[in-house]
Amino acid sequence: MLGFIRVRRRALAAAATAAAVVLTVGGCSKDSDGEKKDSAASSEKGGGAFPVSIKSALGTAEIKKEPKRIVTLGQGSAETAIALGTTPVGIEGYPWGSDKTGYLPWIHEAVTKKGDKLPKQFTGGEELDTEAILELDPDLILAPWSGITQKQYDVLKDIAPTVAYPDLPWSTNWDQQIEIISKAMGKPGESKKLISTIEKQLADAAATRPQYKDLKFSYVYNTGPGTLGVFKPEEQRVKMVSSLGLTVDPVVNQFPETKGTDSALIGLENAGKLKDSDLLFTFYTDEKNRQEIEKQPLYAGIPAVKKGAVVVGDNNSFVTASSIINPLTVPWTIDRYLPLIDKAVAAAKK
Repeated sequence: MLGFIRVRRRALAAAATAAAVVLTVGGCSKDSDGEKKDSAASSEKGGGAFPVSIKSALGTAEIKKEPKRIVTLGQGSAETAIALGTTPVGIEGYPWGSDKTGYLPWIHEAVTKKGDKLPKQFTGGEELDTEAILELDPDLILAPWSGITQKQYDVLKDIAPTVAYPDLPWSTNWDQQIEIISKAMGKPGESKKLISTIEKQLADAAATRPQYKDLKFSYVYNTGPGTLGVFKPEEQRVKMVSSLGLTVDPVVNQFPETKGTDSALIGLENAGKLKDSDLLFTFYTDEKNRQEIEKQPLYAGIPAVKKGAVVVGDNNSFVTASSIINPLTVPWTIDRYLPLIDKAVAAAKK
């Protein structure tokens, strides 16, 4: 998960997934939303009429006509493409967050509901299966929120126009990603609708939970025993929680960010600084990891932990979905999230 999700997502073993989840599934650069959007706007041309030119940090994609066969890398692109009406022919697999179908459940549900053929899944990350992508014969490759390298990009662009990230790997904001993909698919006007719908879904859910008001939270993670990190306010999983009505504990802003991740490894020795967080949100890579972390005295001594005011994802699919904001994950996550948060809020108020 996080990317983190991304924590980005990648056929990884559980231990490797933890690091990926924490450092990729939610990493955002330090640039402000406004700066990112200005950059995206200045680098995209076409206004929805093909050809469309989209500049990224790795190169410029020249999309000459409406894409029919889309391949997606990283996270969030497949969901946005589906929401815009096109089911990708291929997607980067994410085994850690998939359910028994072998797919991320919200993708499986959306595609089967449409009656479309499920996308072919292939290995991503450092072992990106470019041969599998070539066999899919794509006319567009979407990777605006991914970790593809320049070397990988140079291969992909020879297969099909490839849209990478505008700034740093895993640094594209969720709304910016929707704007970029909408532009690439020739539907720039649809981006505002998708973004507004997501914001309304979160706001409507927050309106049903006035008891969340004035409660502070921190979203923490670990990379193994003895470690402790916090996600920053603009990180996607944190943004989702704060959009549901809770307030990010100001203490998280005191810790220096690990560049490009929108998070900070603060060290277990600083666990006491989270004393004013009414709730704690976190996730574990597996049950062993959970037991190792929870038995640590410094961690167990955090007031929210002592009270049982901790929100922990109950399965890998939920952890993944709640770590990324896009048209499919938000509605899938909300109904599952609120009961977990309600329980922690009740514990915090005892």
